[in-house]
Amino acid sequence: MQSARRLPLRYHKPTVSTIRVTTPAAAYSVTIAPGLLRTLYPRLRKLTPGKTPRLFVVTSPAIWALWHKVFLASFPKSEAQQPTVHFLPAGESHKRLAVVESLAQQLALAGADRDSILLAFGGGIVGDVTGFLAAIYMRGIRYVGLPTTVLAQVDSSLGGKTGVNLLAGKNLIGAFHHPLAVFSDIDLLRTLPAAELRAGLQEAIKSGIIRDPTLFRFMEKNANAILSGDPAALHKVVTASVRVKADVVSQDEKESGLRMVLNFGHTIGHAIEAATHYRKLLHGEAVAWGSIAALHVSLSRALITPEDFARSANLILRYGPIPPFKAAATPQASAARLVALTSADKKKRSGRRAFVLATDIGRTKVAYDVTDTELLAATSAMLSTLRQVAG
Repeated sequence: MQSARRLPLRYHKPTVSTIRVTTPAAAYSVTIAPGLLRTLYPRLRKLTPGKTPRLFVVTSPAIWALWHKVFLASFPKSEAQQPTVHFLPAGESHKRLAVVESLAQQLALAGADRDSILLAFGGGIVGDVTGFLAAIYMRGIRYVGLPTTVLAQVDSSLGGKTGVNLLAGKNLIGAFHHPLAVFSDIDLLRTLPAAELRAGLQEAIKSGIIRDPTLFRFMEKNANAILSGDPAALHKVVTASVRVKADVVSQDEKESGLRMVLNFGHTIGHAIEAATHYRKLLHGEAVAWGSIAALHVSLSRALITPEDFARSANLILRYGPIPPFKAAATPQASAARLVALTSADKKKRSGRRAFVLATDIGRTKVAYDVTDTELLAATSAMLSTLRQVAG
């Protein structure tokens, strides 16, 4: 969710980055720049030359309240060419099949057909739900990503993974359905609450740890500018992170091999979210703690040096504060519960738990033999750091 906290716009010639994602199923561009929302309609028209499909926006009330005037500024004034807006309430509790059915019913009553295009205007939840809705409405229609958070811009808006949650776990129902295009407007990030900004940047740190040491060093050296919301610094972080994900997804569309590395920190991170009922921490905050646990497993196996462990863990903590949490009454019980919850992780294959380990800053490996004993020790060490940070 976004608040009314606004950073001043810095007027300079905008830098536009365009990154191509190419998979066997789809090819599309991710465009990153300030001011994209102000030229949205002409950009959408270029995607469908010679046609004027009906446009349907899925967004949250808070985001629409902040940005609807800018969003609509480039659209023709005629009612026929104005987009139809549908609202998705904020929060993981609304990322459910019942909500998708309700939105689909609204689309049908509004006359959406197979040529219609959905516009996912929001953060990760809006993107996941809208993408899944597009995948199943009339057996598949097109959608465009308009991510409004750092997390969505650097990660969830591209790659084609869409879905909703079950009571049994997160994203257990979904489909691979790629967007027609993604437009990441850096200006949208200036209204993010500080916690949302920091949480999204944890996914960018992940990109540096797994595949881009240059991004990692940039985030080390420019933490103050990045955390203050400097547009030029954020543009570099978002662009580099998107390049990482685009490269991985282009080589492994459906997570059969290489794409697994994008789940660094997510095994324990998802367990933390489940243990706290998705209400205590933002996704990026849970991944941050999960990444520290993954680093402890990597260190215990001597896959990374103590120096690289310290650099990585310190960078994660530098982009905090990361909120503490309790998964059970005692640290020992909390560690045991988190390890137990990893058994429900959807990344398991043939009953084996896939765990991404760092082997260097910028390199990883996927291990299927990480034991509960190793995870318990790593999670206990992570919780010890949590207690120290919490004071």
